[in-house]
Amino acid sequence: MNEEATPAGTTVRFHCGHGADAAEARVTLQRQCPLCMLLAETRRSRDQLLHRVAPNGRAALARETRIGASYEWICSRGHSRYQASVRETLTGPGCPKCARNARAPAARYEGGVPFMKPGLKTRTSQAEQKLRMLLGERIALPHRVNAIRINRTFYGKPEVWPDIIIPAVKVAIEYDSPGRDKTAHRGLKVVSDREKDAALEEVGWAVIRVRADGLESLGPHSIVTVGVTAALVDEILVMLALIRGEAAVAALQNQGPGG
Repeated sequence: MNEEATPAGTTVRFHCGHGADAAEARVTLQRQCPLCMLLAETRRSRDQLLHRVAPNGRAALARETRIGASYEWICSRGHSRYQASVRETLTGPGCPKCARNARAPAARYEGGVPFMKPGLKTRTSQAEQKLRMLLGERIALPHRVNAIRINRTFYGKPEVWPDIIIPAVKVAIEYDSPGRDKTAHRGLKVVSDREKDAALEEVGWAVIRVRADGLESLGPHSIVTVGVTAALVDEILVMLALIRGEAAVAALQNQGPGG
């Protein structure tokens, strides 16, 4: 991602409206600025970013185009302010103290524990809902967990929220689709997906990634598919058996509805 624009004195204007003023721009590029591109890839808005930056940086960040630009940020948990680039804020661990706390002995003791986080709001697609329904017809899926503790921070949080969690075998299932704009789970988002998988693997969990609608495999536990079907569920069960053994999968099939 090129950063050919600077917030002041530039002669470049981007399609998103950032960069030079229209009257001063020598070149107008028919694409978004690097910062808006990164926000789109990480499914965030500039308003969300502005709520995290220190007040004295909000005016500049509102016009910012560079992902390498450094700002002072406010920790949502009340820790000391910290300096980081826009790129690090959107894709890195966040507040340094939060990161240290996540690596502390007490936090490591909880690493890998699934739990129910009240009020958690995540966007669930119709394809994800269908996959959960079809998979739930074959094996027991719990309904009282939606998050897993990790031994690091992920987007500043000490937990992750997989699409489907199977605590009995410590396997999480993620359904990845590029979405309507065809940018989700591509580019820098792939780095984020890999970091999430690594965080879960550190605490003893395996991740099956279902890669749909043209997304490429991310590794040996990926399943490339064209859509949610009974055949896809068969593939997931085969993958579960490869990861945890046929006896473990058979035990899931013998259980009643998850609780």
